[in-house]
This record gives sequence, structure tokens and C-alpha cells, in this order.
Amino acid sequence: MSDNQPLNLAEATRRFLASLSPEEAKAGQPEVQRFVRWYGREHSLTGLTGHEVANYAARMPSSDTDYLKKFEQIRAFLTYSKKQGWTKTNLAAHLKVKKGKGKTTAVGRQMAQGMSLTQQGYDDVKTELASLEPKRAQAIEEVRLAAADKDVRENAPLEAAREHHGQLVGRIKQLEEILKSAVIIDEKQKTTFTVNIGNSVVLQDLSSKEELRYKIVSPREVDPIRGKISNVSPVGKAVMGRRQGDTVEVVTPAGKIRYQVKRVER
Repeated sequence: MSDNQPLNLAEATRRFLASLSPEEAKAGQPEVQRFVRWYGREHSLTGLTGHEVANYAARMPSSDTDYLKKFEQIRAFLTYSKKQGWTKTNLAAHLKVKKGKGKTTAVGRQMAQGMSLTQQGYDDVKTELASLEPKRAQAIEEVRLAAADKDVRENAPLEAAREHHGQLVGRIKQLEEILKSAVIIDEKQKTTFTVNIGNSVVLQDLSSKEELRYKIVSPREVDPIRGKISNVSPVGKAVMGRRQGDTVEVVTPAGKIRYQVKRVER
């Protein structure tokens, strides 16, 4: 591609990832490439608008445990693009973290109804909860030590310790609620061939003929690197309840993508 021609998103992504260390590139690649696929690989970077970036941020599931990490990966890509002169404005300024006030997240709705988890997902929640319990006692001690400073008017360590303790307590309560209401999916059951949580599904892009394999999980278990997508993601919602041979459409800013369900596996 000539330096005089506007970069498309695919080429901008390639250059951005090449500028990172191998570890950073491996961590950031899945989310940045998902951003690119959403708008289309050939979409001009200079043609990307602040409104489109804000819309993408609004669609990112804040219930994902790695939400902030993924958010920052997109921000880093857009900031780098501005520094390189590929965009006229810093599109990262249009990324807004969801506050969650007055909103019910996908995780919150599922906890109220009984979250569906695979056995592995349930075990992961128990493991995380067990790892946080001793940290709560440590956080309480950190608050006590920081509060021992007589000058509490500008005691930054105390505020940081209190915030850390509050985050731990909130996370522990969330995990306890998930375990209390969780419904474990029987992944060995073979009485149905429709797509459901716990299934793996092989999709074929009817345009490019590319085959993609995903495992449908709850929002709590999402792991894009391992091909685990949630049942409330655009692709997940499109394939839920479908059977082998069905054709589905997923709407993206780049247009509708049509897939055929090639296989449904337990």
C-alpha cells in the first residue's frame, strides 16, 4: 500500500500490532481484530467517525470480566493511529466507559434468573472466589495501617486502600450470587441438536467460505482467544436455537454477514 493512500483498518492494525512487544501484541490482537471485523477490513481508517467509535464502545459488554482491559486495547490502537498521523483527530476521545448506573447488565439479568454455566465455568467461579477470600482480610489490614496515619485529610494511601477493599467486597458478593443461582449445563446431553449454551458451533461465511468455530457460553465465561463467545453477543444471539444447515444473518456496520450452521457439537 502506498504511503500516499489512506490506510484501511486491516493495514493499520497490522502496523499497530507490529509496534508492540510480542506479549502485548498477543494480548491485544483478538480485541483489535474484532474491532476491525466489525467495520470491515477494507474500511478506510480516515473514514472512521467519532460516532461510529462511540457506538462500538456502547456495544461492548460491560459484564465481561475483561471489559476494561479490552476497552484500553481499542483506546491504545486509536491513540497510536493519531500519533502516526493516520487520523486527523484522536478517535480514542469518543470511547466512553460504561458507568452502569440505572442499567441491568446481561450478567445481572442472568443472576436474577439463574445464570447458565458449564461445569468448567462454575468451577472457575468457585476458584476465583476462593482466591479472593484471603485477599479481603489483607485489604482490611491495609485500610487499618493506612488509617494509622494521623493526617487523614490528604491520605491518598487510605483512599486507595478503601477503594481496593470496596472492589474486592463487591466482586466477592457478585461471585457468591452467581454460585447461588447458577444452573449447570449438562454438556454430555445429546437429546437436542439446536444451538444452546455449552454447544460448539461451526459456521461458514457464505461469502468468503471461511469456517469459524465458536463455543457458546454465558457472558461470565467469555474468552475470545479460546473461541468462547456469549449467548448475548451478535453472533451468539443469531445462532441460539438454530440447527445444522440453518442460515443466519449477523448485522454489522460493514453490512449483513450470512453464515450457515455447518455443525452443532456438544
